[in-house]
Amino acid sequence: MVRMRIPGLSVLACLLTLGLLPFAVSSQTQTPPSPQKPAPPPKAPGQQPVGPQLPATTIPSPVSRHYPILIIGQGNLPEWSLRLGMKGPERLDRPGYPPIVLDPADVTTDQPGGAWTYNAKDEATGAVVAVKLTRESCSDNVSATRYTFRLEVQHAQLGTLSGCGQSSPEKFPEFRKKNQLDMPDDVDSNAKDKDKDKDKDKDKKSVLEPITKFQSPVDVAYLDPSGHVIVVHGTVHKTASLSGSDLALSHDGKKLLFTYSISKTGPERSLLLYEYDTGRSREIASNVREPFWSPDDSRIAYLKSEGPNWQVWTASASAPESATLLSPLNVDSLDGWVNATTVLASDLQYAHWISEDRPAQSVPLKDVYGLDFQILSSDTIRVCPVNPDLLLVSAYYVKPPTGAPTDSLGLNGTFFLYEVRSRRRTILGPLDGYARNAEWSRDGLQIFFTKGVPGKPPLVTDRIFWDGSNETRFSAGSYLVVGK
Repeated sequence: MVRMRIPGLSVLACLLTLGLLPFAVSSQTQTPPSPQKPAPPPKAPGQQPVGPQLPATTIPSPVSRHYPILIIGQGNLPEWSLRLGMKGPERLDRPGYPPIVLDPADVTTDQPGGAWTYNAKDEATGAVVAVKLTRESCSDNVSATRYTFRLEVQHAQLGTLSGCGQSSPEKFPEFRKKNQLDMPDDVDSNAKDKDKDKDKDKDKKSVLEPITKFQSPVDVAYLDPSGHVIVVHGTVHKTASLSGSDLALSHDGKKLLFTYSISKTGPERSLLLYEYDTGRSREIASNVREPFWSPDDSRIAYLKSEGPNWQVWTASASAPESATLLSPLNVDSLDGWVNATTVLASDLQYAHWISEDRPAQSVPLKDVYGLDFQILSSDTIRVCPVNPDLLLVSAYYVKPPTGAPTDSLGLNGTFFLYEVRSRRRTILGPLDGYARNAEWSRDGLQIFFTKGVPGKPPLVTDRIFWDGSNETRFSAGSYLVVGK
């Protein structure tokens, strides 16, 4: 057997690095006395230590290796999982939400050898995060698995998450790669830190697993550079109209709702229904805007003007000309269906969840937008198709980012994600671009948005994943909507 030796790194240090020993060694652990030098006599009871003492409560990360790492934590009600890597907390995952990248800070020992608190912050929002890890048997109350650690994650926005953890080095492939190139312990730690700082941004991205299991849309509609309404069903492109706006494509991709101006001088618009198979369009309502298909395509909803007010109306897809008033609320925009009985609409102060079977629920828009974004009637809000708590908001900055392009009014548009329950807000739009009308894919993993400054062609459609990764060009058109 060939024995390999890592210079300056003992077997004990390796095991401690992996967090695999059944005990932990604090920063005050003493080495056994050598045979040539006898151990000092024990101190008398109550005798105070003499001389300078080493600090034992704070352990800078990632210099110290005397604490458990390479641990996967998880919990239920709500469901979550956490990666605790070589530097500390790396990523927090929740079903139905994009992963949260964490920036590790220091580690404190609450009980030397038995409990640790890993401090970090939410990379996107700056929220404070603390992960308390206790070495004790733990059960998740779902499976028969007995875990080695008990975890409690405290996130300033999400609250407290409780669960269990287990050492899982096999789930950290990046650790094995780094360990092969590890430097001896006697190398200056400051020099190592400087090298690691160079790759800080790269490390943040490395904790996000590439999204590969997504479904690219096969049925879409958009405006081409000439303003024509184009419907794509499979690989076939058809022109539905020479002009139009407020596009809404059915989930099967065979019916398109859009509005068409019937007056060159006034705001009046008609709602048209285009059928892909026949290539015909017909008017189904007037003085309307912002139509949407219900999740099962059995109904439609839109805003209709009755005097000075705009209100939400609904109709059966089989009889779209026969619509009824859903709510008497006066709103500025309709933002789509939340489920089969509820729509989301908004005015300039509140977002309203309007339902057929329960009272309307409202949330102040200032909570959604925060201090960085303006509230305008031209904004769009889209509900995530896999998680109704997650909103995709297209809005204008109060103060455009440095170097970002602006329109004739000096505005710059972008989009962000907003979690209604936690009030967590994550900006996704590129800081060096102008982005509007962001739309979800049906699988909820992709976001399509119009990129470019209005009035300054070309306007195109880009795609980005919901974790902010992999922005790519999707179409030469704009204001794209997805069927399936």
